Amino acid sequence: MPASATPGTTVKEPPTGAVRARPSRASSGAGRPGLGWAVPGLLFFTLFAIIPMLLVVALSFTSWQGLGTPQWTGGANWSRLWEDPEMRQAIWLSVLLTGLSWLFQTPVALLLGVWASGKQRNRAVLSAIFFLPLLASSVALALLWKSLLDPNFGLIADIGPYIGYPDGNLLGDPQGAFAAVLFVASWQFIPFHTLLYQGGARQIPKSLYDAAYVDGAGTVRQFFSVTLPQLRNTVITSSVLMVVGALTFFDTVLILTEGGPGTDTTIVPYLMYTTGFDAFDMGYASAIATILVAIATGISLLLVRLTGFSAMRSTREGM
Repeated sequence: MPASATPGTTVKEPPTGAVRARPSRASSGAGRPGLGWAVPGLLFFTLFAIIPMLLVVALSFTSWQGLGTPQWTGGANWSRLWEDPEMRQAIWLSVLLTGLSWLFQTPVALLLGVWASGKQRNRAVLSAIFFLPLLASSVALALLWKSLLDPNFGLIADIGPYIGYPDGNLLGDPQGAFAAVLFVASWQFIPFHTLLYQGGARQIPKSLYDAAYVDGAGTVRQFFSVTLPQLRNTVITSSVLMVVGALTFFDTVLILTEGGPGTDTTIVPYLMYTTGFDAFDMGYASAIATILVAIATGISLLLVRLTGFSAMRSTREGM
């Protein structure tokens, strides 16, 4: 009788060969859904993304005014594209807007997201108020800011003299108009990226902060040694979304500045719009659209490649 058995009880030994190893999740195939689950998404993406992009690429080799049959022109649109000074300026302005948007939005959204991840009630209330711009459409917000920046009746007429614009004509100045576009775009989308950082910060184990506190780390040291490394993947995700969003930014420029003054805020998406729907040059507009997609895709892939995000290693590895 085994030592652990009590008097009057019988312990049955399992028959030889009766013990079977449980099939692993990987071998049973139960850990991953089948390919059929991806068919609806792949079909939707093909119909509304891949096919339209291929059609745009095909149109970039034609001359078409929106009516009739497109006429094949070969590489005429592409030759014109590389020689167009307005296109070169638009690319530079788009890259500049993207870079400044990242530099402005990332630290603000990161700090706000970490702050909003606290459990205090006042933080939850302030966060809810701060996220309100994210709920409104870009067109409505652009109209609101255009009214505020009106040199005759807007708020800028009162505060303009204090920021270097005595006549309040901020949108009539090249640097002022570009700064206005940058600020309005950042003001609207910082809440979205704050939400990403808030969710990421709340997933950081408290044990890491306790260990840092025991080691004598203060609040600032904990942020740089614990919070920021743990939010590495969140920073990369936010940066990719920010870059793609800035490169395809359009509606606020259309409403707020209309690409002006002159062409000083004419970024690539707005140039594509005016070329296609004002000048009715759909072939050249398609070439601009193709370049825009290529630039956005290339920068996104470069970010993923350089940051090592493609490896998808967990920041909590070894815990």
